[in-house]
Amino acid sequence: MPGPQTPADPPVKALRLHGTIARKLGIAIVSGQYAPGDLLDSEIAASEQFAVSRTAYREAVRILAAKGLVDARPKVGTRVNPQSKWALLDPDVLEWTFESEPDLILLNSLFELRNVVESAAAGLAALRRTAAQLEAMRVALDAMAANTLATPEGRQADLDFHTTLLNATNNPFIISLTSGVSAAISTTTIFKQRKRPLRRDPMPDHLKVFTAIAAKDAAKAQKAMSELIELARMDTPSSRKGDKRRA
Repeated sequence: MPGPQTPADPPVKALRLHGTIARKLGIAIVSGQYAPGDLLDSEIAASEQFAVSRTAYREAVRILAAKGLVDARPKVGTRVNPQSKWALLDPDVLEWTFESEPDLILLNSLFELRNVVESAAAGLAALRRTAAQLEAMRVALDAMAANTLATPEGRQADLDFHTTLLNATNNPFIISLTSGVSAAISTTTIFKQRKRPLRRDPMPDHLKVFTAIAAKDAAKAQKAMSELIELARMDTPSSRKGDKRRA
C-alpha cells in the first residue's frame, strides 16, 4: 500500500459571478461573521462593494435563500437566518462550513448523524445487498487501498463504497440521504488532511464493514460501521467551541 501522501488542494469550482459572491457571503455567514438576525448590506451598497451588477448580487442572495441561510424580503432587506433554518447537508453549505473550522457542537452533530444513518444502513445492507452490490463495494475498497484518501481517486472510491452501501438498503428514504451523507464524508475527509496526512489507515475499518456485509451479519455490520465513524471523528481536528448564537 502506498505511503502517506499530502493531498493536493481540491480544485476550485468554476463559479459564475453570482456563485462566487454567494460563496463569499455563505462562508461569512456559516463562520459566524454574521449573527442570526443581522441584515446584509443593501442591494445597491453590496453591488458596489463587490463591483458587480445588482442583478448578479440579487442572484447570489437567491442562492443563499434557497439554502436557508438568509431570508430576503422587500422593504425589509436580507436577514441572516438562525442555523436551524440552514440546509446543513447541502454540499455547498458543508463546504463553506469546513472552509474555516466548524464549531465543536456542529462537528460532533455531523458525525452523530452519520452514525445514526450509516450504522443502521450497514445492518440493512448486510441483509439486503445483492451480489453485484457486494462486488461494487469490493472494487471500491480495492481502489481506495490502491490510491489512498490523499488522492481524488481514493476519495471517490470511498464515496462509491458508502453510496453502494446506502443503495444496498433498498430503502428509498435512506437512499435519498446519499447526497448529504456523501457531502459530509467528502468534506470532512479533505478537511482532516488539510494540514497533515491522515494519522491512521482507514482501510481496516472499512474492511470490517465489508466483511460483515459479505457474511450477511447485520449486527456485526452495524457495529463495524459505528466504530468506523467514531474513529473518523477522532481523526478530525477541532478547536472551536460551540457557538450558541447560531442555535
